Amino acid sequence: MDQATAKPTITPEMKVAALLDAYPDLEALLYKIAPAFAKLRNPLLRKTVAKVTTLRQAARVADVELATMINQLRRAVGQSPGDDLSTDKDSESTTPAWIDQSRVVQTFDARSAIEQGEQPMGRVMAELKKLNDGEVYELITPFVPAPLIDMAAKQGYEAWSADSGDGVIRTYFRQRSER
Repeated sequence: MDQATAKPTITPEMKVAALLDAYPDLEALLYKIAPAFAKLRNPLLRKTVAKVTTLRQAARVADVELATMINQLRRAVGQSPGDDLSTDKDSESTTPAWIDQSRVVQTFDARSAIEQGEQPMGRVMAELKKLNDGEVYELITPFVPAPLIDMAAKQGYEAWSADSGDGVIRTYFRQRSER
């Protein structure tokens, strides 16, 4: 019954669910570092969001430096902090030229759906496929939808998120112009 239970090293690419499965005692610390993730107490969100969200994405959602998050979690379980942790936070600070409200053809406010434990990723991806060249899709959420942004990027879309205050994040998507 007692197999070699070596705990995994906490890395930026580790999924939140894997972290919490391996280190359940880190749950409170994770929520302290990234308060938006306290919603993972909801079993439905725990089964969906936590399984697809990496710690790198969680840091973006929480608007904390990746190295700070990973090193706090590592220290809490006795792992050595890493000094090779890169951050991509600064690359997203300038509003891209393609962000233009006149080009927004559809807006989806997903806050209430998320609050009810729904995962809007499927709906958003289906709606993105309907975009024509030059059209912009606006998504409103209570946090940066990092897993959705990554999935959209893999399918040829670019995205940019802005915090408009009061826990409102507006993320804009469009087809990548290189295509």
